[in-house]
Amino acid sequence: MEAISIGLLGLGTVGSGVVKIIENHQDKLMHQVGCPVHVSKVLVKNIDKERAVEVDSNILTTNPDDIIKNPEINIVIEVMGGLEETRGYLQTAIENHKHIVTANKDLMAVYGPELLLAASANGCDLFYEASVAGGIPILRGLVDGLASDRITKMMGIVNGTTNFILSKMSKEGSAYENVLKEAQELGYAESDPTADVEGLDAARKMAILSTLGFSMNIDLDDVKVKGITEITEEDLQYAEQLGYTMKLIGIAHRDGEKVEVSVQPTLLAEAHPLAGVQDEYNAVYVYGEAVGETMFYGPGAGSLPTATAVVSDLVGVMKNMRLGVNGKSAATPQYEKMLKDDNEIFSKYFLRLHVSDEVGVFSNITNIFSDHHVSFEKILQVPVKERELAEIVLVTHQASLEDYENILISLRDLQAVKDVKSSYRVEGGAKR
Repeated sequence: MEAISIGLLGLGTVGSGVVKIIENHQDKLMHQVGCPVHVSKVLVKNIDKERAVEVDSNILTTNPDDIIKNPEINIVIEVMGGLEETRGYLQTAIENHKHIVTANKDLMAVYGPELLLAASANGCDLFYEASVAGGIPILRGLVDGLASDRITKMMGIVNGTTNFILSKMSKEGSAYENVLKEAQELGYAESDPTADVEGLDAARKMAILSTLGFSMNIDLDDVKVKGITEITEEDLQYAEQLGYTMKLIGIAHRDGEKVEVSVQPTLLAEAHPLAGVQDEYNAVYVYGEAVGETMFYGPGAGSLPTATAVVSDLVGVMKNMRLGVNGKSAATPQYEKMLKDDNEIFSKYFLRLHVSDEVGVFSNITNIFSDHHVSFEKILQVPVKERELAEIVLVTHQASLEDYENILISLRDLQAVKDVKSSYRVEGGAKR
């Protein structure tokens, strides 16, 4: 078989890792696919820029047509990021019958269904394992390893930046702003960290996971999102005191034909497997009707871990080329999208209130919860120093999201409630 020619869009952190792996693992790739693999052209913005990997300047180009319209290139690997422009490049590449491997979560969350449809119509593969959780083979696990099962729930830590920040805040008792600055200095957080800390990055990944795991088209707008910017040291201290660990958790849950998908700060019982996932690591917990509970864990970002997922997809494309089955792996969603209403979404909740420190206030608060048939699992009450206030911290039993949001409205209307300081979802039962 002739050598397989690769066109690479982007030569940043991940692109450099892809080049290194292809160069250093030629014997492995030859064994897997039976022919040489070469990076023939690389799209860059500046040919003269110094790079983390040595590349022959003759294969560098600033013209995307040298790759996406090049008849000698078989596979296009996209690691440049971006949305609209990148979508156009990949559409053109597919129309020119090139197979695609991408690490672009933004692109797949927004335009994945239409690109997969175009690839299938043109007999092309489009693989995107690296778009979720870096080097963890979670998408391949869902599509191949758990193909015979019916997935009912996926929950995970799918953003390393926020997990690093929350891990440091919990360990050191530091303020959010200080830890964010440290994360930026270490390169874990971007200079503009909005996509990470507001939960948008995790939401894109959960949309991709849900679409695959539940076999229905879940759009980014279907994911309810809350970030970590309002989490305080006090929240984390109370969480620990009650036996919980705070994480930014993506949850996708199916009951019957309806699903819910969200990303939000969540208190996990300390015994929960995800509670022990620290720093920049990612993990996804998957519940299947047949297999039960499985967990995928590993580095969620970085040059070589992410590049490993990209090159694994590359091997998958090349194997399909040998078998003559390209473009046949993309399955259209099996089910029509049906989202749960708020009265069908159930969870426990953590709530922290500042109230007037006077007789009868707690009774009034209890009555509001009772009116909505919501009971308490844990309660703490402590005076607030130098003020005539008390702080009430409680964890509810299971309640519908609709009931809980109505409770919050009633509490804010209660004159004795001076401030609803914080409110978070709770998963699992703590022992304390």
